[in-house]
Amino acid sequence: MDLKDFEYLIALAEEGSVSKAADRLYMAQSSLSQFLQQYESELGVKLFLRTSKGIRPTVNGAVFIDHLKKITEDYRMARGELWDSEGMKGGHVIFGISTFRGKQTLPRILQLFSEQHPYVHVKVVEEHSQKLEDLLLEGKVDVAVIALPATKLKSEVHPLKREEVYLVLSSNHPMLTRSHPRADGHGRWIDLADAAEYPFVLSYHDTILGTLSRSLFQKMKIRYTANFDNISAAMAVAMAKAGIGTAFTYASCVDPDEHCELLRIGEDGVFLDLGVALPTKEYHSTASKAMLEIVRQVYTAE
Repeated sequence: MDLKDFEYLIALAEEGSVSKAADRLYMAQSSLSQFLQQYESELGVKLFLRTSKGIRPTVNGAVFIDHLKKITEDYRMARGELWDSEGMKGGHVIFGISTFRGKQTLPRILQLFSEQHPYVHVKVVEEHSQKLEDLLLEGKVDVAVIALPATKLKSEVHPLKREEVYLVLSSNHPMLTRSHPRADGHGRWIDLADAAEYPFVLSYHDTILGTLSRSLFQKMKIRYTANFDNISAAMAVAMAKAGIGTAFTYASCVDPDEHCELLRIGEDGVFLDLGVALPTKEYHSTASKAMLEIVRQVYTAE
């Protein structure tokens, strides 16, 4: 048995499905099924029960896999301490950021980190904020940029900046006639009730933008129409630019051009805070802390 076997078994337990675990591990479903059959045969014990809805660990299998998780975490911690003792002359750090937000900041973060720590390899995990919290809790990501307030993390979360959420729409959208000049002279704003008279393109339900947009409508008791309501943030912006509805977005994630407009939501705007987080455990590698400082540097400079 090696650590790769641990990774396979943990993925099977967490996903509850051979196909989903195979997707997560970037391997063929048949190969993962064969691994599980061979491993259980060699062990002489069934670790999983097969059901009509997938698989789930047996009682003893769940205890066994919990031990594997602890062994894996101890190994990662020991490895990080070893790299630290060598003065970061090797090793790696796993950095998490959403695809949408990372498009603007990730290249600069990677450039600075490489310049300062050329022997440390950076692995990038692209996920939305809520998924990144799960990965931090599981110790599968070393540093991540997330939206605040964190829903699951209770410590090791450091504020980065405040970011405004806008409506993005095509430059010839009729909604613009309902908008008003901002008091500060920078752009225009619109009442969300007026905006809701036109169709929206909404992001996934389990993302920050998807949750925030729906909660705004609910809080203000506004009825709305969403012709598309399970779209990635980047795709929603592209659709809005093409005139297919209106989308919610962050100002820092859109390159304004002649094909789109950004409208503030209400006179005072809608904002959320960004943070950079580490796993909630006592030890963090020097590389992780170095990455955290570079993320702070990049976001402070924006």
